[in-house]
Amino acid sequence: MNDTTNMSRLSPEMAELLTPLAQVDPTLMPPAEGRLLSEESNRRWNRELPAMARAAQAWIEPIAELGSERVRVKVLVPDRPGAGAIVFVHGGGFAFCSPETHERCARVLALESGLPVLLPDYRLAPENPYPAGLRDVISTVRQAPLLMKASGLEAGPLILAGDSAGANLALAAMLHEQAIGLPPVAGGLLFYGTYAGDFATASYREFENGPGLTAGKMQRYWRWYVGDRDVSTDPLACPLLAEDAALATLPPLHLMAAGVDPLLSDTLALKVRLRALGRSETATVIPGVTHGFLQNTLDLAAAREALAEAGRAAARMAATT
Repeated sequence: MNDTTNMSRLSPEMAELLTPLAQVDPTLMPPAEGRLLSEESNRRWNRELPAMARAAQAWIEPIAELGSERVRVKVLVPDRPGAGAIVFVHGGGFAFCSPETHERCARVLALESGLPVLLPDYRLAPENPYPAGLRDVISTVRQAPLLMKASGLEAGPLILAGDSAGANLALAAMLHEQAIGLPPVAGGLLFYGTYAGDFATASYREFENGPGLTAGKMQRYWRWYVGDRDVSTDPLACPLLAEDAALATLPPLHLMAAGVDPLLSDTLALKVRLRALGRSETATVIPGVTHGFLQNTLDLAAAREALAEAGRAAARMAATT
């Protein structure tokens, strides 16, 4: 289906936001140049940042046996935060974006959940292909309690969140730590994630040409991320390949997808796998919005409402741990 036809499926607010956006595709540029363009274009979503009691930077040190590197972490603390924290892994096709491009979204999530939010600045592809970024995310999760203590935050349950590529990394990190017997996180918030390298799903066919994210962009992101590796049987690159036993024992997950998005089928497939295993997860599909819509909390009511729902889910996860 073409972009023009699918534009009619957008909500009026979403259509208005997409109309003035430049059509330059950063995945067709050299990675460093595309990254700069992505940072610049995302500034429009990060105006009028909601106030935090504290916004600071901290560092996670390398774990030699894991192969991680030193990671900068943005720490966002709302007023009167609860015990614990959310580790939020930003999206951007494994190659673009940063804690700063996702700061407004993360601040809203902090306010809605009442929990501090930690955003790791993990290594990006293609200069650092899989599994470099994943190793940095895992390292952040393992060392988050130390970071929280050093930052004067109250110890408590950790919730792992991510959008798009960040949702892939968040889910893969949960699977990795569970497989080696390390303590699980309290839950996961997974927003319009990419969970497999399958570009022939129903939503990839339906929204091949957008609006917004296209199949071509995702294929280029994926090639940058996996490089020459064969990940056709690797659940840490493609979490939908995880065995039933691994999925069955994951912590509670909050699944959310955009209704006009090539990645919609990935979330629906994950929900089907989980429900078949007797789990209770549902997938909230937000109609009339495109991939990445949570970036638009300043102008899009659907983004604010979706993050309010996610914040409530995070608070429940933290309270029941």
